[in-house]
Amino acid sequence: MDLTDDQIDRYARHLILPEIGGPGQAKLLRTSALVVGAGGLGAPLLLYLAAAGFGRLGIVDDDVVDLSNLQRQVIHDTGTLGVPKVESAAQKIAALNPDVAVDAIAERLTVANVAALLDSYDLVIDGSDNFATRYLLNDACYFARKPLVSAALLRFEGQLSVFRAYDGPPHPCYRCLFPEPPPPDAVPNCAEAGVLGALAGVVGSLQAVEAVKTVLDLGDSLSGQLLLIDVLSMRFTKLDIPRDPACPLCGPQASISDLSGHL
Repeated sequence: MDLTDDQIDRYARHLILPEIGGPGQAKLLRTSALVVGAGGLGAPLLLYLAAAGFGRLGIVDDDVVDLSNLQRQVIHDTGTLGVPKVESAAQKIAALNPDVAVDAIAERLTVANVAALLDSYDLVIDGSDNFATRYLLNDACYFARKPLVSAALLRFEGQLSVFRAYDGPPHPCYRCLFPEPPPPDAVPNCAEAGVLGALAGVVGSLQAVEAVKTVLDLGDSLSGQLLLIDVLSMRFTKLDIPRDPACPLCGPQASISDLSGHL
């Protein structure tokens, strides 16, 4: 596809990168991504995906903007209090980059709707804040053969990885790292333990970086590695994630064969 004069101006700093250039930017403009969650991670992530020129963004979130969100969810503002988060995010994206089409999906992700929602997108990015959604997306992306950029954060720490277990060894899935969800209430959420607002910006922005790298096949993927971020010590640590031969999802003796058994 040929870029318009306005697009050449808008994406100029991408176009002069040899790793991206015109062909790479055109590919981004043809790419669709499903972002689950328009909260702490989703807010910066969506802004940078839109700024990068992802052609179509699906946003899944059934919540509304609350005053307590604004300490970290920078895609929303005081004027959108009480507005569904997907609508608030869509407004900001439209103002930032009219090239981007937005599907505002004001629903909770469930076993019943996840396959249909994933079907029309090229990649999936998890900005959720609960284990049920995290495991459901891992399993659904494996069956749908969609790359998953996954992250989590709490207090002053975050983690980030990419999961492409459908490509076979050595790529692991989320269950290779954490086979089963923790017991209920074993891990506090952000409302209970708190989170540094700027940390959400750091981790969400890194998700956007990994999304661009995944689409354009740039650099070293985080597939097979877990990036741990501790902003109090300002330490970034990468750990290898081996593929688990006993994994219930992607192992040779897998016990999970459909989404009904995702948890």
